[in-house]
Amino acid sequence: MQTTLGHSVTFDGVGLHSGAPVRMIVHPAAANNGYTFVRTDVIDRDPVVVARWDTVKPSKLCTLVTNADGVTVSTIEHLMAAFAGLGIGNALIEVDGPEVPILDGSSAPFVRAMRRAGVSRLAAPLRMVRVLHPVEVRDGDAVARLEPAPELEIDFAIDFTDAAIGKQEKHLRMANGAFVRELMDSRTFCRQADVDYMQSHGLALGGTYENAVVVDGDKVLSPGGLRHADEPVRHKMLDAMGDLALAGGPILGRYVGNRSGHAMTNRLLRALFADPTAWAWEVATPALAHSLPGAGVSRAVAVAAR
Repeated sequence: MQTTLGHSVTFDGVGLHSGAPVRMIVHPAAANNGYTFVRTDVIDRDPVVVARWDTVKPSKLCTLVTNADGVTVSTIEHLMAAFAGLGIGNALIEVDGPEVPILDGSSAPFVRAMRRAGVSRLAAPLRMVRVLHPVEVRDGDAVARLEPAPELEIDFAIDFTDAAIGKQEKHLRMANGAFVRELMDSRTFCRQADVDYMQSHGLALGGTYENAVVVDGDKVLSPGGLRHADEPVRHKMLDAMGDLALAGGPILGRYVGNRSGHAMTNRLLRALFADPTAWAWEVATPALAHSLPGAGVSRAVAVAAR
């Protein structure tokens, strides 16, 4: 069955790039709604922006979605990862600015608040995207690939010159709460030189040592250091989880990322859906639903006929 949030949840924070205050309210939504943003600050154009793979506008720094009127919502990936990790498939998200609040730079604040709200089951079947054969995109040394697997798996590898990060690899089967246990609290990360460059160009104005892991060579500058020894690669997996959530349904397949990012994951989804032999819709059986990332991690509130 499809799902939505048990009740509305409010988040207050700042936009990572604008630095402006932002309030976001996540509401329950009807079956087949998917993820829909409403820009409450927009009055002269269509304020509704659907979050789906084909509404993503290329952006190297975050995941940004847009509508036909050019209204955008950016930095949605950590929220999308929380939805996917909790198995919440439908939501109406009101936001009073162009960015989702960055909060602590991870998905943890979203997950914790939405777990308290619980999940409401909807009287509609859940459709999943089954990967039937491998699809791959490349950009120099960077690779992103989807291949057949019985459930969602994520493999990721990164390689940075900064000794505080270096080479990291991780593989996870995402079934039954692995996202909540392993990935949700891993924060976005960057190098101090990148922060200086972005802020000099009017970006990352809301970034702080508290909402990102900032490194400089072999030093971690953020107070308290890393939450996990391999927090950077875990965060890249969190980002991939959020970007894959825009597929229109849970993915049954293995995602392999090597130095890939938001833009490449979206290119991968576009390549997948451009090849009708590479994927198929599949209605979730109870056994398949039990293997999804959100199975068993959120308190079910009720069955709602919406």
